[in-house]
Amino acid sequence: MADAVDFANDHAEYFLQLSLQRLAGLPEKPSAQFCEDCDDPIPLARQQSVAGCETCVDCQALRERRR
Repeated sequence: MADAVDFANDHAEYFLQLSLQRLAGLPEKPSAQFCEDCDDPIPLARQQSVAGCETCVDCQALRERRR
């Protein structure tokens, strides 16, 4: 029977693997300078903080609400 230490190790390994998968899926392309949806400029702070972003904050919020 697995004890608490084994459970904790399995739990940590699961989240490590999940994090690595997310990192592997990050976009490799640079952030867009203009929003794909509305053509407004994307602020430099967003371009730098959200690698590979394609939309401005407002349009991204609309996309997420539609999902």
